Amino acid sequence: MTLTATAPPRPAGTATPGRPRKSIWSYWRFYLALSPFYVLFAVFGLYPVASTILLAFQKWDGLGPRQMVGLQNFRFLLEDSTFWLSLWNTLVLFVMSTAPTLAIALVLAVMLNSAVRFKGVYRVAYFIPNVTSLVAAAIFFAAVFSTNFGLINSGLRALGLPTEDWLGQPWGIKIAISTMIVWQWTGYNTIIYLAGLQAIPTEQYEAAKVDGAGPFRTFFSITLPQLRPVVLFTVIMSTIGGLQTFTEPQVMVGESGGADQSGLTTVLYFYNTAFRANDYGYAGAIAVSIFLLVLVFTAINWRLFRGRSSE
Repeated sequence: MTLTATAPPRPAGTATPGRPRKSIWSYWRFYLALSPFYVLFAVFGLYPVASTILLAFQKWDGLGPRQMVGLQNFRFLLEDSTFWLSLWNTLVLFVMSTAPTLAIALVLAVMLNSAVRFKGVYRVAYFIPNVTSLVAAAIFFAAVFSTNFGLINSGLRALGLPTEDWLGQPWGIKIAISTMIVWQWTGYNTIIYLAGLQAIPTEQYEAAKVDGAGPFRTFFSITLPQLRPVVLFTVIMSTIGGLQTFTEPQVMVGESGGADQSGLTTVLYFYNTAFRANDYGYAGAIAVSIFLLVLVFTAINWRLFRGRSSE
């Protein structure tokens, strides 16, 4: 019996004996191939972000010289009742649209996953609203919720029920906007949930069926726990998108936000401040507040879902 000596493993990052270690500059061709992405990101991503943060501490009308004002814009932000109204509208629309969207999408995904025929047709049909022009969809929903000739009021009149001025009252505006958001994003989240459902091993469902578990027990004991990472992704993406609602209220009720400014979201208020009032410094402060709001809500959702997952 012969023994063979084995050399100890080399530490990570050390060069092979007898072979010179390459310099970082020897990979310049690879860096050059990746450089267009970093250049475009620096010009159209990093620079606008840095410029907006700097602008939040300045006063500028878009034409004259900029003037440093320190925290003056943020102090005015805390005292601005219109800003707090827009923030309240944004949060209400976020809750009214996100919760139904994710709930309906999960139900549709479970139904679509159990279907045998025409799966491809259903997927395309559910995803069509997400690729439809947002402005065109907003115009369509504004016509649907119109007071005189809208489809909703026409159905109510046909049933002998009283009609509503949907786009002329605060909660009617919120219902119309949130309905459009639900219509637009339900199909997208359905496809995401369907991909997560198809990744769950079928052996788990077969074992649950053998043990006598019913559909509801199977859903809450197998499907939902396995979908937690997917649900976390959809919640975070819905949070980022929901807190930046802009096109829907702008097209459906106008830039003022409609009756009692009930459709005035924070991003729409930012748009009015920057491009209508030409107060770019204060608009920069609003933009920074929107970023911080999205960051806080994303961190809360991450903490909640990751905490439950670890438990």
